[in-house]
Amino acid sequence: MIDILNKELVTSESYIVTVWNLVLVAVIILLTIFAIKLISFVLKRAMTSKHKLDGRHLSIIQLVKYIVWVIALVFCLKAIKVDITFLIASSAALLVGIGLGLQNVFKDFISGIIILIEGTIKVDDIVEVEGIVVKIQEISLRTAIAISRDDKVLIIPNHKFIEDNVTNWTHNNTPTLFKLEVSVDYSSDVRLVEKILLDCAKSNDDVLEDEVYYPLIRFSDFGDSALLFTIIFWSNNLLRIEGTRSQLRFDIFEEFRGNNIVIPFPQRVIHNADAVIKSE
Repeated sequence: MIDILNKELVTSESYIVTVWNLVLVAVIILLTIFAIKLISFVLKRAMTSKHKLDGRHLSIIQLVKYIVWVIALVFCLKAIKVDITFLIASSAALLVGIGLGLQNVFKDFISGIIILIEGTIKVDDIVEVEGIVVKIQEISLRTAIAISRDDKVLIIPNHKFIEDNVTNWTHNNTPTLFKLEVSVDYSSDVRLVEKILLDCAKSNDDVLEDEVYYPLIRFSDFGDSALLFTIIFWSNNLLRIEGTRSQLRFDIFEEFRGNNIVIPFPQRVIHNADAVIKSE
């Protein structure tokens, strides 16, 4: 048995790989997998005992997994008697050349580490990137996987969250404020319009109505051809808020029709004056 474990598989001037080295590497990998599952379980139990597990906690767990795997890789290289210092020194020129060609990849890795440490972007957050509203499903070291409002999966490089302007709708963990613009004819009863808009907002299940968050109606302005109103409301339905707005428009249109309230449309009146030519 000892002879089998000491059997040389790979031989070079720098190191010798035996069966025992490979067995040791396999044991390290198995122990690493077990340790990661155990650490994840303990961290989740510890975090959920104090408060609800959220995206920030999941990011911390993910970062711990990466650290454990890096440590395991070092031990694996030690197990097959690879001199890490020599490996890094001999690969310095190669790493520089690769770095010049893969600058964006390394930038994404660094950005991923920053995101996981800072927690500015977390799993389940609703964010707006380049005008697209998405829900973050997973954050890895290089990319983030997100789903858009039309259920398309987007793979976003992490540097986008660091370099670009990103709106995080759920960063403060409170409902988000939304607005809906409505215009009516100048002949309309403004108090009746206010009542209809408020009733439509309150009847929608996605619009919050409690002591803190409740819908408001604002008489915004006197437009060129219409009176302008704004519905201000709060909702937790962030990713599908356009569906909520659509339902509100349906309800408002039906109520306006039933109460003879007209929604005006822009009109232009062109006066054509006949040219009078006086001949002498």
